[in-house]
Amino acid sequence: MSANNPRRPIGQRLMAWLFDRKFISDGRMLEFYPPFWWMRIKVLEMDPLWNRVRIRLPLHTFSRNPGGSMFGGHQASLSDPIPALACSRRYAGYEIWTRALHIDFERGGQTDLEMRFEFPPELDATIRAELAADGRSTPTFEYGFYLADGTRCTHIRNTVAIRPRGYASARTKPRPPSAS
Repeated sequence: MSANNPRRPIGQRLMAWLFDRKFISDGRMLEFYPPFWWMRIKVLEMDPLWNRVRIRLPLHTFSRNPGGSMFGGHQASLSDPIPALACSRRYAGYEIWTRALHIDFERGGQTDLEMRFEFPPELDATIRAELAADGRSTPTFEYGFYLADGTRCTHIRNTVAIRPRGYASARTKPRPPSAS
């Protein structure tokens, strides 16, 4: 959909319009995106093709759970779109979305957290080969959140669906549960 598609909410159209015109960097766009703005994220590093992304997720009054650690929902909200956005920078002409997100909270986030995402060149080559052969790809990215001392506290596995524009999944009913 284009930035001026009237079926999209006005906020999405405005963000798409700004994004298309490059008034501000991708990092600033993420920081100003309303859900992330309320979370007070800070993009520390982001190269133009999103090969490497580092984002600080601050621990503050609204992100702290009753146990004093970062709410898992804050981590999930930030980790969800990053691989899909990175893929959208590389694979024009495809629809891209998060297909699955698995989060392993290895230890409590007792400090500001840093999300570290990398797009390995080998994975890029695999995706390009799958797109050339099949017209679609479903890669899985692994990355994490790190405490101020550099210790990983959350391991993320995010599977992204990359499909041709206008892709429609099968509309069959799910198989009934087996009687066991």
